[in-house]
Amino acid sequence: MKRFSLLAFLMSAALTALLLGCAGQPQANGDFYTVRSGDTLYSLGRAFGQSYHDIASWNKISDKDAIEVGQVLRIRPPAAGSDGKSAAVARRAAPPRRKAAPESDPEPPEAPVAGELASMNWMWPAQGHGTAASGHNLKGIDIAGSAGQPVWAAAEGKVTYAGHGIRGYGNLIIIKHSRSLLSVYAHNKTIMVTEGQSVNRGQQIAQMGDTDSTGVKLYFEIRANGKPINPLPLLPKQ
Repeated sequence: MKRFSLLAFLMSAALTALLLGCAGQPQANGDFYTVRSGDTLYSLGRAFGQSYHDIASWNKISDKDAIEVGQVLRIRPPAAGSDGKSAAVARRAAPPRRKAAPESDPEPPEAPVAGELASMNWMWPAQGHGTAASGHNLKGIDIAGSAGQPVWAAAEGKVTYAGHGIRGYGNLIIIKHSRSLLSVYAHNKTIMVTEGQSVNRGQQIAQMGDTDSTGVKLYFEIRANGKPINPLPLLPKQ
């Protein structure tokens, strides 16, 4: 009887360890992955069977430690371009490392991306007054409002993340608008879209809430090539 009890205990412990290990395994969305708390390029390389040097090259990352929660990364090789360059050639041709800009002053987007940003017909994602967000590593805006009020897609695109697995953002939605542009909607009460769903500009995607927040608000952010962009100059004047 004691031998049976010991065997059952060991089997239960092994099963628990296996389940915990599986729960923490990063899950890709096609060729892309949304960075979670605790991720590094090295750990993502091991998880997806890639060299972390290649992941850095595919995403034009010069500092391997400069990835942020919510950033969408390519974790599989892109299709070969017309010039036929391989990832290794692209890595050798990568620009020299640059000193990162201060966190309180987001870098301006490169010229082609800046033109794409300006051409997008952005709208306010919620009613309310937008103010610069306060807090470490936050470069978007907070829009104060009331619980349950509509949150809209600021431009048409495709939902690449909808969930609450990223600490500090509560119920979070990320919409990809092009190869280089995405928008972030955090602290929602209720998420009304699913990953992979296409959404139109002005379509309700959530209800405003206070998940992982000290008050009811929407945290909104626009990113270009994974870098945060101040959204206020891109939105219509209130």
